[in-house]
Amino acid sequence: MDLNTLWFILIAVLFTGFFFLEGFDYGVGVLLPFLGRTDDERRVLTNSIGPVWDGNEVWLITAGGAIFAAFPNWYATLFSGFYLALALMLIALIVRGVSFEFRSSHEGVIWRKLWDWLLFGGSLVTALLWGVAVADLVHGVPINSALQYAGGFWDLLSLYSLTGGLALLFLFIYHGALYLSLKTETSLLERAQGAAKVTGLATILLVLVFALLTYLQTDLFTRGGAGFVLILSALALILSYAAVRRGRSGWAFVFNALTILFLTASVFWGLFPRVMVSSLRPQWSLTIYNAASSPYTLRIMTIVALILVPFVLLYQGWTYWVFRRRVNFKNLHY
Repeated sequence: MDLNTLWFILIAVLFTGFFFLEGFDYGVGVLLPFLGRTDDERRVLTNSIGPVWDGNEVWLITAGGAIFAAFPNWYATLFSGFYLALALMLIALIVRGVSFEFRSSHEGVIWRKLWDWLLFGGSLVTALLWGVAVADLVHGVPINSALQYAGGFWDLLSLYSLTGGLALLFLFIYHGALYLSLKTETSLLERAQGAAKVTGLATILLVLVFALLTYLQTDLFTRGGAGFVLILSALALILSYAAVRRGRSGWAFVFNALTILFLTASVFWGLFPRVMVSSLRPQWSLTIYNAASSPYTLRIMTIVALILVPFVLLYQGWTYWVFRRRVNFKNLHY
């Protein structure tokens, strides 16, 4: 295995961790105005992710930094082509982040409801745009012979990309409902389990439609075992929903985690060795070789990653261990 392949795999692992951890953050944010009927209940919901959401964002920052350093041409083409979409995502992330702090800075009812709905909007927009971006990477975008994006904002939107956006959005909402089933008590627990039953069924339908469109409109199913892994993702989701129907929230969360893992793996497996597919001509696609940094840069980055990544993993593991208990009205902080 060369360093180009190693860094492609590492970036895939970083995005897998990000979608798994930040996925339930987005889901809780979207569910917040609907499950929390009182201010104290909404405080319980925000406290369930309050200590961990910013740590979960580290996976995204690290993945972005890895793309910039290891595959600068990928970074340049991605950020120039997806500029408006990424700017909108950044605004949503900023609004979402400050809402955790601002809602508790004033006790006014209208003030707190405002920031609750902004948390909802920031979570929904970000999750939807991530789904659209992933679908565009699989389907392909207009990239010319100079390896530069040659389209506009509306070229990023299609039936396939919007279906992918909705599928990932509902997958994250379902993930958030399962997370709340493990972190809340009494009436909030019951509502979270009810939300998981409703959103789980919608998620299954959207993921199956997305898988069908992927088979019809992309080459993912012809690239090794990527299509098989996507099928495994759908099967894990069905098993997760079956566990929800039986009241096994823990197993449902585990199977949904596998759903996200298999889904992300299928995307990167289907891309390899490409990093961005050209919809104009296949030979104009960016790959792990024509988009990569020099071998010396990759060697230095590998040494740095081997030193720093274990510390990040230990920090995240310690955080979740400290805040492992269910949240109730007696241990609120936000």
